[in-house]
Amino acid sequence: MTRRLPASLALLAVLALPAVASAAETVVTLDGGIAGTLNLPEGASRAPAVLMLHGFGSSRDEVGGMYAREAAALAKEGIASLRIDFRGFGKSDGDTGATTIDGQLEDARVAADFLAGQPGIDAKRLGILGFSLGGGVATLTAAAEPARFKSLVTWSSVGDFAKDLKGSIGEKAVATAEKEGVVGLDLGWRTIVLKKGFFDSLDAHKIETAFATYPGAYLAIAGSKDFSAAYPEGFAKLAKGLPKEVWIVPEGDHIFGSLGDDQAMADGVIEKTSAWFKKTL
Repeated sequence: MTRRLPASLALLAVLALPAVASAAETVVTLDGGIAGTLNLPEGASRAPAVLMLHGFGSSRDEVGGMYAREAAALAKEGIASLRIDFRGFGKSDGDTGATTIDGQLEDARVAADFLAGQPGIDAKRLGILGFSLGGGVATLTAAAEPARFKSLVTWSSVGDFAKDLKGSIGEKAVATAEKEGVVGLDLGWRTIVLKKGFFDSLDAHKIETAFATYPGAYLAIAGSKDFSAAYPEGFAKLAKGLPKEVWIVPEGDHIFGSLGDDQAMADGVIEKTSAWFKKTL
């Protein structure tokens, strides 16, 4: 049986609008069939770079094209970027049934290796950005390689994998996966299949413990009306590096109004993020 995803998580999985690639962007295929878009600023030489990790059920340009827009903003500051589709999503190989937090961490590692190895990239000045579920994955990725990532930014990040994802998906769907090994979910714009391994992996990783090993800069952005606003202040206290900052966007929702007519909020998040990476990389 396919279960309709509740509205609370549908925001995590809303369809990313297509964005037009700039002349500086190249579509790339990484090991494992991971699809990505590499943005190298014109005339870049030893440029800093940012790895972007999308949210649950989304894809590399992200909702409202926010990651494509962020890549363009970074390029204006002379910062390169790579945004990827996790395996099973977007244009990457694989299927959603194989999705686990561990698998997404591996995808992030592969992408970081690829980005660091590109000509014109300064591998000693890498940042990482994660949106929603991708925020938790980005935090764990930065903590796993503290010497690699100098700056971490999260947008609307989950704070507890098990609580946030299981709670939003719902007890019945989780119970179905536990009993039958698999459950179908209707995201509103597509259906996906998740297996028991996905839910097991949520329990295996704790985001708050990652800050014990991550020494770099940290910026957390969340909307005041979103569940994610409950986490940044506590995480900032745990973060050991400097600078660190929390921005709770007044009246902000999970996607910063990026699907509405007024793009001021989304633009503000994009501008804040590019300025942060310019300062910290």
